[in-house]
Amino acid sequence: MFENLQDRLGSILNGLTGRGALSENDVSAALREVRRALLEADVALDVVRSFTDRVREKAVGAEILKSIKPGQMVVKIVHDELIEMLGGEGVGVDLHAAAPVVIMMVGLQGSGKTTTTAKIAKRLTDREKKKVLMASLDTRRPAAQEQLRQLGVQTGVDTLPVIAGQSPTDIAARAVQAAKLGGHDVVILDTAGRTHIDEPLMVEMADIKKKSNPHEILLVADSLTGQDAVNLARSFDERVGITGLVLTRMDGDGRGGAALSMRAVTGKPIKLIGVGERMGELEEFHPRRIADRILGMGDIVSLVERAAENIDAEKAAAMAAKMAKGKFDLNDLADQLRQMQKMGGMGGIMSMMPGMAGMKDKMASAGLNDSLFGRQLAIIGSMTKAERANPDMLKHSRKKRIAAGSGTDAADINKLLKMHRQMADMMKMMGGKGKGGLMKQMMGGLAGKMGLGGLGGGMPDLSNIDPKQLEALQKQAEAAGLGKPGGGLPGLGGGGLPGLGGAKLPGLGGGFPGLPGLPKKK
Repeated sequence: MFENLQDRLGSILNGLTGRGALSENDVSAALREVRRALLEADVALDVVRSFTDRVREKAVGAEILKSIKPGQMVVKIVHDELIEMLGGEGVGVDLHAAAPVVIMMVGLQGSGKTTTTAKIAKRLTDREKKKVLMASLDTRRPAAQEQLRQLGVQTGVDTLPVIAGQSPTDIAARAVQAAKLGGHDVVILDTAGRTHIDEPLMVEMADIKKKSNPHEILLVADSLTGQDAVNLARSFDERVGITGLVLTRMDGDGRGGAALSMRAVTGKPIKLIGVGERMGELEEFHPRRIADRILGMGDIVSLVERAAENIDAEKAAAMAAKMAKGKFDLNDLADQLRQMQKMGGMGGIMSMMPGMAGMKDKMASAGLNDSLFGRQLAIIGSMTKAERANPDMLKHSRKKRIAAGSGTDAADINKLLKMHRQMADMMKMMGGKGKGGLMKQMMGGLAGKMGLGGLGGGMPDLSNIDPKQLEALQKQAEAAGLGKPGGGLPGLGGGGLPGLGGAKLPGLGGGFPGLPGLPKKK
């Protein structure tokens, strides 16, 4: 969503960091460009004005002139003010109330309320270990209640049985009563929406609020609607009183202005963001991390969290055991590719890696995108069990059959096999003798750099890392130079890709992201 803004701000600030000294005119010219970039990204005018005024005030002071690197100081000031504009500290869904805690979802029709209700319920069930009850109060939209019931079945969350003819306020009262009787910790009320704000809608919301006494009232807004989402938040807050915002479709190609303006204009925190269609694709909104992404500094903490959620610990252990023996077949390669897809594909991972923000265009021109993973998985899926375990048996006739089965050609199959050979050779090096193998040494070194030492020389179990430890990890990464624009990860030389100068990523010619200094095979 923030790609255009990221590119614009990146080029403006890089122009400043390259200079030894900055005059007041240099700063003013840069801030004019920053102002234009924010307005083009659809950020509200008054928000842009106050943002640039605050940056100018700090950037032309004595602090900058005394600084050893004035350009980097300006970047820091812009970064700090961006965090401030987004709300300072992240605020999660508040469950500190007597059970059952009532969460009321409000918003316009089509903004994603019902899906978001199920996503929040799944998140609270899986992460917080809460017993959740969902109830649909939407009696107008056809099959709205059935939709929530189906999502309840899909996520394994209880839903309130539907009784025909009940009014939304009666359903709300019944839901709270059922939650008390059923021993539920949280009850989420999915209210009806309209295509626009009207008086009957607001009266109904107020009645439901009176009847159910919600602890949280979350407004679900579509981030692609731009500044209209800000006006919507203002209207709902005035009439119903919202406690927080949930922005959906943050993975879309909108300009991101609504997300940047929301907190500053309404004073209400953005609590969650929807980053995809799947039930698990809901994230907490962390202003610092979003600011880091916008300024191309990466987001190590979110990347580690995403890895912890998506990486199967048992499979990872089995893979490590195989690597220790230097074994790596096409089944293992397929697992690696699926893992990367789960973590948001190549684009999703690259956007979170420091210094990698500018690589997407180069990747696209080199033909390295997520559709490549799909083709490679189709090729592996068209092979027999024996062929996957022993790729050396793939001769011309077999390749012809696999190409026909996967909709590819022999050249694609040869590229896949070449890549597999390179990775298999590297696995043999990693599993080599002496001190538990190269892989273990490197992973232990990386864990040590991250401040997660004392783990027997291996990579830590990410699923058990405390969130505070993750935040400390982010700060250490920044201190080590990983959080600076263009800083790059160790061993990636500022962030390289195969054929583009620098180290390599899995599935694209060998190597793993973030491993310091892998030796090349001679």
